Amino acid sequence: MHDIRLADTDDEIASTFGVMVQLRTHLKRDDYVALIRRQTQESGYRLAYVHDGNAVRAVAGFRVTHSLAWGHYVYIDDLVSDENARSFGHGEALMDWVAGHGRSLGCTELHLDSGVQRHGAHRFYLRNRMDITCYHFRVVL
Repeated sequence: MHDIRLADTDDEIASTFGVMVQLRTHLKRDDYVALIRRQTQESGYRLAYVHDGNAVRAVAGFRVTHSLAWGHYVYIDDLVSDENARSFGHGEALMDWVAGHGRSLGCTELHLDSGVQRHGAHRFYLRNRMDITCYHFRVVL
């Protein structure tokens, strides 16, 4: 059984930095809590994490939202398992928890984007019954 919690306090948010920075390598520890707080205010972003003893093993940043294309859905912005604790089911448990949380709020779908270079993550998502349903495009402004 995984101990999954929502990071509500500044200390809880800060405790997730060491895992989050493994995916979002540009982040700076001194700015992290303020960035999370700003995203929470602007878009309802939340952090859920797997707590194991004194360590954070996986983190998911997500938001619940609406769109014309997908209706009411939960979107995972960030999903990362500690590189030193992979293959213990932490990521899967966390993704299942986020899906259940979304379901409890009336969401009918879960979405996420993944960089094209993240082949291991893609295998994980496909193994967890996710479908590749679109391409994501961007332009730098």
